[in-house]
This record gives sequence, C-alpha cells and structure tokens, in this order.
Amino acid sequence: MGGTSERKTEHIRLCLEEQVNGTGISTGLEQYAFRHKALPELNFADIRLDASFLDRVLRTPLLISSMTGGSELAGRINERLAEAAERRGWAMGVGSVRAAVERQELAPTFAIRRYAPTIPIIANIGAVQLNYGFGADECLRAVEIAGADMLVLHLNSLQEVFQPEGDTAFSGLLSRIEALCRALPIPVGVKEVGWGIDGETAYQLCEAGAAFIDVAGAGGTSWSQVEKFRNKDQVRREVAEAFADWGNPTAECIVDVRQAVPGAAIIGSGGLNTGVDAAKALALGANLAGFGRAVLEPAVNSERRLDELLERIELELRTVMFGIGVANIEELRGTNRLVRRFTNSSYERYS
Repeated sequence: MGGTSERKTEHIRLCLEEQVNGTGISTGLEQYAFRHKALPELNFADIRLDASFLDRVLRTPLLISSMTGGSELAGRINERLAEAAERRGWAMGVGSVRAAVERQELAPTFAIRRYAPTIPIIANIGAVQLNYGFGADECLRAVEIAGADMLVLHLNSLQEVFQPEGDTAFSGLLSRIEALCRALPIPVGVKEVGWGIDGETAYQLCEAGAAFIDVAGAGGTSWSQVEKFRNKDQVRREVAEAFADWGNPTAECIVDVRQAVPGAAIIGSGGLNTGVDAAKALALGANLAGFGRAVLEPAVNSERRLDELLERIELELRTVMFGIGVANIEELRGTNRLVRRFTNSSYERYS
C-alpha cells in the first residue's frame, strides 16, 4: 500500500510512543470546577445521558473523535473503536478518508458502518484538499466509504507546514467550503486538529454554511510535535519545537465559539481524558464531548480495556451530574454550578 499506509501507521506509533502533547499549554479545563451540591435531590439511577446532535438521538453526548484509517493497523483500530462505540452509544468519526478516495484498496480501513449500524458516523476530509482537486463528488465518496451521516472538513494548516508531504495552499478555502456545504445533501462541519477554532473563525464558517464546529482545541496532541518526529529536515524539526505551546485552549474555544455563534452545534474536543473533562466541556457550551488519543492506546491493545475506559468516562460524567444535582444533559448544559478558579480559594461563577 506504500507511502500513505506507512504514514498512517507511523502517526499511530508516534502518538503511542513519543511525547507529542503540546508543552507549556493546557486545555484550560483545569481552570474550571463544579460547586458540589450536598443535597442533589435526585436518584443516581435516574440520571440520563441521552442527548441529540443535529437531530440524531444519542445514548450519550460523547464522541470518539476522528483519528485514523488508511493502513491495516488503522483498520483494526477503527473496527474495535466502532464496535465499542456501537455497544455504548457513542458517536464516532474516522480519520481523513482522502487516501481511500484516491486508492480503493484502502477503503475497508474506513468502512466502519458494518461494525456500528446505529450510531452517527462522521467522515473526514482535509479542507485544504478542496484546493487540490477535491470537490463534492470526492467528498460524497468519502461519506459513502465510511457509511457516514455527515462530513467534517479538518483544518490543519500548521501540520501541513511540518509534514514532509504537506499541502499548504490554504488561500480561498472559505468560499470553497461554502460551495461544498451548499452542494452536499448531508451536514458538513469543520474541525481543527488540536490548535483550536476561535469564535471569529467559527462565525465565518457558520455563515458559510457549516452545520457544526468541532473546536479541537490545544492541550492534547500537537501535530507539529508529531510531524517533528517524522521530518528529516533538521531546520523544520527545530522550528516545529518552537510551536510546542501553540494554539487556543479547548475551554477557551468552547466559550468563544458559543458566544460568537449562540445557536451553533459544537463539539468540544482537544485533550479530554475523563468524564469530568466531558462534563466541563458540556457545561461550557459544547453539545458533544470528543475523545481522541485517550482512547487510542486501549483500542490498539485490548477490547476489554477500551470498553472499561468508555464505561469509566460515562460513570465519571454521571457522578459529576449527581454531585451538582442535574438529572440530564440539558440541565448540565444550563447549570450555574460551574465556576472558574482564580486561586486555590477564589472562584467566579461561570454562568
């Protein structure tokens, strides 16, 4: 399968084995805390996690974020992730399907609908490919390959700079995104890959027709760090290191996008690791909370460990809700019990 498969496998290996988190930057979620409610006035067993996203009903407000595909290893990971997401009622995205659109033999590594017949699935294409010959037909093919309900276009400008095979012609993309949103019969959203979408950019994208925004903020995987390990150009490696603290923190992005586009459908992702993180993202304004590299290692190694991780995240989310006295996700998203920490003993009510 050649270069594409090798690159996808290398990305997985680096995310598992190397220090690829941003350094000197965090998600910003640690700056928030929930005020405990000693008398929740509800039964733990009655807490509900069901939610909706773009008119699709979900058993949880949780998403396995777009990560991989395009190699034999990536295909096995996607299969395991899809099966787990189906069992627990999570939504799921796949990595960029461009490789399979260009090379049919790679399509099975993205074809997850047979493993997840009921959950929402999000296909994925790099937005910059709209400047390199991709159009509505190719994007619909990506959706067909994944058996997806919607498409997300990822913005990864800095990664493309440091990726040896990078495509960096980002000029004029907004008008092309707008044309694609109008042309496709399914929802088209836009996501970052770990440096975050701010409110101003989200507003432009929503005005252009984007159906949802996945903020994919900083504080988790930094793709300049990932590509640093792949790049044999010493100058590029050193420059990549200078961007280790680059990006807009996830919490900041969620708040900014919600304020700029009050009616937007928002996915809060970027460095989330626990159900407490998910609860904070939802309380800050996200409709779904997305998990990426946190689920990668168990997906590679153990179906049981993956199931246990998803179960743990859900239990943590339920426990937060019990601890602040909210019975469902709608109440969590409207809670006034999220506060922002300024010092160890000083808090400001967020909403």
